[in-house]
Amino acid sequence: MNKTRNFIFAATMLILVLSMGTAGYMILEQWNFLDSLYMTVITISTVGFSEVKPVSDQGRILTMTILVSGLGVLGYLVGSLTRTLVEGQLLEVMGRKRLERQIKALKDHYIICGYGRVGRIVCEEIKRTRPTSLVVIDKESYVTTKVEEDGHLYILGDATEEECLLKAGIRSAKGLATALDSEADNVYITITARGLNPKLYILARAGRIGSEKKLVHAGADVVVSPHQIGGFRMAQALLRPTVTEFFDFTLADPDIAFTIEEIPVSPTSKLNDVTLVDSGIRRQFDLIVVAIKKASGEMLYNPASHTQIEIGDTLIALGQKSNLIELSKVLGNRRL
Repeated sequence: MNKTRNFIFAATMLILVLSMGTAGYMILEQWNFLDSLYMTVITISTVGFSEVKPVSDQGRILTMTILVSGLGVLGYLVGSLTRTLVEGQLLEVMGRKRLERQIKALKDHYIICGYGRVGRIVCEEIKRTRPTSLVVIDKESYVTTKVEEDGHLYILGDATEEECLLKAGIRSAKGLATALDSEADNVYITITARGLNPKLYILARAGRIGSEKKLVHAGADVVVSPHQIGGFRMAQALLRPTVTEFFDFTLADPDIAFTIEEIPVSPTSKLNDVTLVDSGIRRQFDLIVVAIKKASGEMLYNPASHTQIEIGDTLIALGQKSNLIELSKVLGNRRL
């Protein structure tokens, strides 16, 4: 704000000097407006042109006054403009360097390719449900301005380029979601990302029905079609309104403490090789284990009480958020 005020002040003073000089020549020398303005301009700019007409002693005094005051004001104006431009560029470079350092320090973060309607919702949901670091990649500068306003780290570039994914820290990332409108771009990003990080969890957006197989073959772990999900969700709301309301209550409402969560079983878990009935999960944490995904990928729905909890399993539990956090600690996780 101070820089703007300084620039406006300098410009105002320059206009004032031009006006007073022009008026002075018109009054003292009886010149017309154009001759007076021309004489004032060449005096301030010190271009060395000869005088328009011979001037009187009073005109010489006026010329010297215009020269001294005009040079000072013009120098101040040019200095203010130069300083504003240089500092703006420096701040931009420094900001970009700081952003790159922040991204480089990330680990187990998520990369979101594309900040359109789908990508923005993905970022908002991650931030709301499980606050963690994420990096947005988008090639449109006006979009990255919105990303910055929303408080996300970002890379301005094309996510289909390997260098761009490397800048986003793909080798140390936990997951990637490609949510671009272009089917071909999503396939290419998936192939590139899988090659750079074989352990990366990749979620890909399918724009057309039937393109899911291409994305799976490209290396995506999960393929999502927003149109198909939207239609399915609407049908379920019509056919099973109470069930739909329940899942909305447990998953979509940020203000409730009751939710459903997946909790991996780590090697440091205190419940390794312990059966569900002996684990005390229901009794101690007041939680319901609705399913267990085994390390092999097998999904056990409504697991029996004698089912053993093993390293590599993922427990899907329902209950109070605070109790889910405590169970996560028991299962050897730093955070939920």
